[in-house]
Amino acid sequence: MPFMFDSTFLMLIPAIILSIYAQFKVRSTYKKYREVANQAGITGAEVARQILRSNGLDDVAVEEVPGTLSDHYDPRDKTVRLSTDNFRGRSIAALSIAAHEVGHAIQDAKDYAPLRMRHAILPVANIGSSLSMWLILAGFFFQFSGLFTAGILFFSGAVLFQLVTLPVEFNASSRALEQLDGYRYLHRDEMPFARKVLNAAALTYVAAAAVSVLELVRLLILRNSMSDD
Repeated sequence: MPFMFDSTFLMLIPAIILSIYAQFKVRSTYKKYREVANQAGITGAEVARQILRSNGLDDVAVEEVPGTLSDHYDPRDKTVRLSTDNFRGRSIAALSIAAHEVGHAIQDAKDYAPLRMRHAILPVANIGSSLSMWLILAGFFFQFSGLFTAGILFFSGAVLFQLVTLPVEFNASSRALEQLDGYRYLHRDEMPFARKVLNAAALTYVAAAAVSVLELVRLLILRNSMSDD
């Protein structure tokens, strides 16, 4: 009986290395540009509210939340939540991340299809993440291919969520850069720095998707190597 951490695990190593690099890159890039003040002298909260107002989204709230890089947009209560550094900060990083989260609010208002799809997949992905490994482990150790296959199907939902997340995040960053440049919240010479911040953040999603896809391929290989008793 093959072991779960057999030679197929080697195929995950490049994606794991990419994931480690992505985490390092986003934190180092954020730390660097958190120390660079934007020339307009405005805070992340101010730019978020101004972009929302410019896009007719006065019903979307902007709130401060604790944590580092805990920024997100909650479509359930139409709220952009920014970590303290990005809510109060006047750095290029603060404006970039605030604009990115507002990008999600704009997506929501425009009924952006990939975002709508991600919301629809989320419950399945959450269940899949919780159940898949238990089913896969049970199927593997008892050599019951039915359980293993069920686990793969549940895990596929989580993989699909990771893949759908990519266009959502790329598009939000594109909208953020468009708003920051179009309304001159950042000067032209500051825009490359904002792009670096958002590209570093995007790399974490690419790495997560790569790990998930390769893990799915690995599980399919293991499934094909099983034999029912």
